[in-house]
Amino acid sequence: MSVMEQSWEKNIRKCVPYVAGEQPEKAKMIKLNTNECPYPPAPGVKKAEEEMNLGNLRLYPDQNVTSLVNALAEYYHVNPKQVFVGVGSDDVLATSFLTFFNSDKPILFPDVTYSFYDVWANLYRIPFKTCPLDEEWKIVAEDYKQPNGGVIFPNPNAPTGVFEPLEKVEEIIKANADSVVIVDEAYVDFGGESALPLVEKYDNLLVVQTFSKSRSMAGLRIGFCIGSEKLIKYLNDVKFSINSYTMNRPALALGVEAVKDDAYFKMVTGKIIATRERVKKELAELGFTFPDSKTNFIFASHKTVPAKEIFEALREQDIYVRHWNKPRIDNSLRITIGTDEEMDVLISFLKKYLAGK
Repeated sequence: MSVMEQSWEKNIRKCVPYVAGEQPEKAKMIKLNTNECPYPPAPGVKKAEEEMNLGNLRLYPDQNVTSLVNALAEYYHVNPKQVFVGVGSDDVLATSFLTFFNSDKPILFPDVTYSFYDVWANLYRIPFKTCPLDEEWKIVAEDYKQPNGGVIFPNPNAPTGVFEPLEKVEEIIKANADSVVIVDEAYVDFGGESALPLVEKYDNLLVVQTFSKSRSMAGLRIGFCIGSEKLIKYLNDVKFSINSYTMNRPALALGVEAVKDDAYFKMVTGKIIATRERVKKELAELGFTFPDSKTNFIFASHKTVPAKEIFEALREQDIYVRHWNKPRIDNSLRITIGTDEEMDVLISFLKKYLAGK
């Protein structure tokens, strides 16, 4: 025990926390660092918010979150018993780690991936092993055919934006019949193909999605997963052993309205995809290289100018993108796709800045 450490501290569960993207509060900033949707939620969400009965807030919400579970089950054509809802996909994933990864064998996930995975593994004392992505930032399926206590990977991946075809996803699931395989699909609505059809084929598959990106509701914190009835029952058993009332009344009511408006959902994702494809061309013309993103962001490196230098230059202009000082990705920037107007400002600045190099 160190000199400065109090005696009671020896029994504290110490961990290195996840570090989220910077959350500045500036009037004219362009915030492209945390993959939020640049467009508002569906009109029905606003209408429901205006009509909300705040008097009901004195009452506990439905612990089974029935209205939202039913709306999601209807939308994705599954049984309500196959749906689990949590406070953002982070809550769903954290509960899944706690529920399903309970082996002496290490869980497997990519070396370049969502940086919360190793945080949860360390917090819950879950052994883990990272599997290197190849030179094109793709998963090597063979790496996931070794003894393990579970498998998790995002598809499309974060922060690279690379989408793995369902054939490879299924190959990994088939090779792990004795483990739970979690496919984290936070960005699947921007051009990927969901693994949800495989849920009926494999009872050890859990597919996780979120309202934070494509449904414009990061501030409300809604995530969900779909899997076999058995997997969902185990998740609920753990959830109800921690907190019976995880979802608040406004989140449930507004979440249902977001699911109902499919036309708006597809319009927004379509706009983001169109902007992304346009910006890819403009970044390439400026000397950037990047994987073919199927997400609402681009993972870009410049051929001659270091990423950290560009990151700091953008930040001075109140244009925020994401940079990590980590192996393999320290010379890359993750750039969220904003509105066309926001991306025009970004490209305009980069043109002037890079021209002076």
